[in-house]
Amino acid sequence: MYYKKRNFFSNLHVDGALLLGISAIALLGLIILYSAKPEIDFIERQLLRLVVAGVIMLSIAQIPPRLLKVLTPWLYFTGLIFLASVLIIGQVSKGAQRWLDLWFVRFQPAELMKIAVPMMVAKYLDEHLMPPKLSILFLPLLFVLLPTALIAKQPDLGTALLICSSGFLVIFFSGIRWQWMFYASALTTACLPIFWFFMHDYQRQRILVLLNPDRDPLGTGYHIIQSKIAIGSGGLYGKGWLEGTQSHLEFLPERSTDFIFSVFSEEFGLVGCLILLTLYLCIIIRGLYISVQAQDTFSRLLAGSLIMTLFVYVFVNVGMVTGILPVVGIPLPLISYGGTSLVTLMASFGILMSIHTHRTLLPK
Repeated sequence: MYYKKRNFFSNLHVDGALLLGISAIALLGLIILYSAKPEIDFIERQLLRLVVAGVIMLSIAQIPPRLLKVLTPWLYFTGLIFLASVLIIGQVSKGAQRWLDLWFVRFQPAELMKIAVPMMVAKYLDEHLMPPKLSILFLPLLFVLLPTALIAKQPDLGTALLICSSGFLVIFFSGIRWQWMFYASALTTACLPIFWFFMHDYQRQRILVLLNPDRDPLGTGYHIIQSKIAIGSGGLYGKGWLEGTQSHLEFLPERSTDFIFSVFSEEFGLVGCLILLTLYLCIIIRGLYISVQAQDTFSRLLAGSLIMTLFVYVFVNVGMVTGILPVVGIPLPLISYGGTSLVTLMASFGILMSIHTHRTLLPK
């Protein structure tokens, strides 16, 4: 006979450990955001976004995984329609056509695909035997590459790479052969020179600056140089909260969004960075545990992909601000100022909670 484990959190379909980690990082985010931009209105707006995103997370956590699976095709193909609409009627901002303005809301459809793509790939693979045969992977690859191409066209290379990685993570967790991954990696590497000619000039400049930031210290290399100065000046324990000079004297650009980790490093030092990264690691480990404990293939593949996408977020942002990866405009999860990406991230956490709390457990 089966029963459901009952406690305060499970009755609300909330995973307590995951919620604790999310809350801790979000609180650190508000603290460092105030230092990056000490304006009460600024913090209030971010707090409101956190509340809205938290309500969305809790709402999605109430939806059983089997219903999420049913809704997956509708979510995916609606997202594709929105992405195609962006290229036709989308709003242009800072040289990129990424926003869709409906009469009641303005949003980036690419954010929707961060969830829809892994859901669609997981649903398709769930309907086939694991590990999948090579012939089975044609449609999943199409599900991944089609929205990736539409988003790269906007252009938004950072989001395109994130969505591409989230889809490929599902395929990876399905248990494909290591030989296929090796061949795919070799083919991608061989195609890199071709990709170079399809990149925009500013994207090429970012890669060249990665190799040598001093080639344009007051132009494309300025962000990375100032970021490294901020991180290095923090030392072991940091300069202290509100004492960062690079951000307060406005040497550090985008200090409340893409380069928020540089502000954090300058004020809290290596010790503070290790604490923050440990909190992220705890959330990732918890997410992987939820994936392992999932009771069906769809839930297991989806949970694994969503939590490892969080790892990609953190890795790319930290690598970007420390100068080991090109600048691609990826925010630091739960820390950077913003609304759309925050809602998407919290929705992902809601799916993880749904997968974990709707399990049917055997009695002890």
